[in-house]
Amino acid sequence: MSQRSSQVAEELRKIISVILLREISDPRMGFLTVTRIELTDDLRYARIFYSVLGNEEQKQSTQEALAEHLGLIRRMAVERINMKYAMEIKFELDPSIEHSFNIDNILRKIKNKNDQ
Repeated sequence: MSQRSSQVAEELRKIISVILLREISDPRMGFLTVTRIELTDDLRYARIFYSVLGNEEQKQSTQEALAEHLGLIRRMAVERINMKYAMEIKFELDPSIEHSFNIDNILRKIKNKNDQ
């Protein structure tokens, strides 16, 4: 990703986070964190990675709510980021947080075994 893409991605991450926190009130959305955004070099497509703390049902309901509000979120983000054209956005669940928790649990089990 180019320097310009990185800067726009960080700004977009802040904007999307604020929109999800303050402007979208949907009870289906769980505790949601925007973890990172990947932009194409031409800044026309953005993949927004997010994590949800909770069980599979909460993750599924959050995914459904994001899909339903995608147009509104995109419109608000494009208005605030002030670009020449409207970029396409896509939300994707980021498995890295859950993967980190799994690794941490495995390491704790190994440590507990070694301590006994």
